[in-house]
Amino acid sequence: MDDTPQLSEQATEKTRDQILFDLVVERLRLIYDPEIPVNIYELGLVYSIKTTEDGLVEIAMTLTSPNCPVAEELPNSVYTNVMSIDFVTKCTVELVWEPPWDPSRMTDEAKVQLDMFY
Repeated sequence: MDDTPQLSEQATEKTRDQILFDLVVERLRLIYDPEIPVNIYELGLVYSIKTTEDGLVEIAMTLTSPNCPVAEELPNSVYTNVMSIDFVTKCTVELVWEPPWDPSRMTDEAKVQLDMFY
């Protein structure tokens, strides 16, 4: 069974849109780039997340390199993980290359994990 809190449990304080956004971020934090031991959200591979109260989710993301060996697998993982949220009715994942990814997009948490904090 899915342990993710669902919309009806949290809808009293936040809008459904905000709750869905938070649930999407939780799911994205479960997906790791196979070559880097950090999740794709903390790596800064997710450029935007748009959600609606109707359960629509649009994600723009990139990869660390256009030659990434998981170029097809990673967006599919994002789609599958997001669609597993009960309230999501539709999800689109767009792979973008502009702006190019670079390590400055990583969160401080990711930099610490990769020992890149100077």
